[in-house]
Amino acid sequence: GNRLYAVINASNKVEVMNARTAKRIGQINIPNCRYITFHQQYAYVTSYAGPIEINPDYTQRGFVAKIDTATLQIVDRCVIGFQPDGLAIANGKIYVANSGGYMGVGNLEKYEKTVSVIDIATFKEEKRIDVDYNLHRVKADKRGNIWVSSRGNHSDYPSRLFVINSQKQAVTDTLQIPVSNFWLDGDSLYVYSAEKYSNEISFALINTKTKQIIARQLITDGTEKNFEMPYGIMVHPDTKDIYITDAGDYVNPGFLYCFSPEGKKKWSVKTGDIPAHFALLSKK
Repeated sequence: GNRLYAVINASNKVEVMNARTAKRIGQINIPNCRYITFHQQYAYVTSYAGPIEINPDYTQRGFVAKIDTATLQIVDRCVIGFQPDGLAIANGKIYVANSGGYMGVGNLEKYEKTVSVIDIATFKEEKRIDVDYNLHRVKADKRGNIWVSSRGNHSDYPSRLFVINSQKQAVTDTLQIPVSNFWLDGDSLYVYSAEKYSNEISFALINTKTKQIIARQLITDGTEKNFEMPYGIMVHPDTKDIYITDAGDYVNPGFLYCFSPEGKKKWSVKTGDIPAHFALLSKK
């Protein structure tokens, strides 16, 4: 509607503001909250539930909070796997990526590797789908397929991209490309990867209908060399311009770049530190 929701991870809260004025409307207290999505009159937020702590013996399972957007009250919780991150909704189900990110450092087998499937009507976890270690981002395409990325172990086990068929409730396709983040627009999935351990930056464009990689580069004028650490991506739904942020060294201000649909730089602007997320707001 006319509200802006901001998930403030380490502050254990979701801030709710007027989207045009940024005036604060309210606050929802959720421990170690991570990602948010919306369906009808509810917002759904993933939570690690426990403290920020690297611990292979972490015992606190995460949950998804169900929030009434009229009252800003948590009306239900669904406990799932460890350290849940991205989530998406398709065909009456919520698909949540369990990462186990606090547990797997130094031990690949300690990571979670499942996607939890929650029935919206009952708000109960129905099953878990085996995917891969350290899952992260999730989006649902218009055919109801669920696109899920894994982080790997940030070392010798690579990141990958997976497709879950929501009818079969199983992984049907695996794309052997690294993925840090992606943006879905129509049948196009815009992907970038910035692997910290290898200092390699890559891009890809995927057709979600054919599940084929149709381009290995989003930027065609050579300006991709300017990126130090890509950190966010968005495609304008009307103009199809591509927006990518650069976090740089995580200490100094970053940059926002705008590219044409053909991948040519249109402009760039300096931002604050570690620019990551986008929201488009009509002036009408």
